[in-house]
Amino acid sequence: MSPTDFPAPSASKDDLEEGAVFSPRFDANGLVTAVVTDAADSTLLMVAHMNAEALALTLESGVAHYWSRSRGAIWKKGETSGNLQHVVEMRTDCDQDAVWLSVNVAGRDATCHTGRRSCFYRVVEMLDGVASLTTDGSVPRFDPETVYGPKNSA
Repeated sequence: MSPTDFPAPSASKDDLEEGAVFSPRFDANGLVTAVVTDAADSTLLMVAHMNAEALALTLESGVAHYWSRSRGAIWKKGETSGNLQHVVEMRTDCDQDAVWLSVNVAGRDATCHTGRRSCFYRVVEMLDGVASLTTDGSVPRFDPETVYGPKNSA
């Protein structure tokens, strides 16, 4: 499957919402949102974006690929850390502008670049009238500097 193999979304709302054709609706930047959960326990692991190429690579290989907006490049999740995301199931929402990946994470079962299982390890709450962050107590499963190298201090 090449990035051009996805059919254009139908103008028919019925076809788009109830039909059998997967025709993702990419935004103005050519992206769809990807929500990623653990296949075993449904823990929310991350939210990312896919362009047509990343979506096609994911469907072809069964391993999650994303579009890195900061790097402007395809990103095979876990390629460096060994924590590959093997797709168990992919779903799309009603208007096909987002996908949901249910995955098994290989390696240390960590999705976040901080070494944690999930990117959603901080709780947002109001403290004395100020929105503040506290960690949920999750501990990194690997040392990011060992895997990715020292942080850039700039």
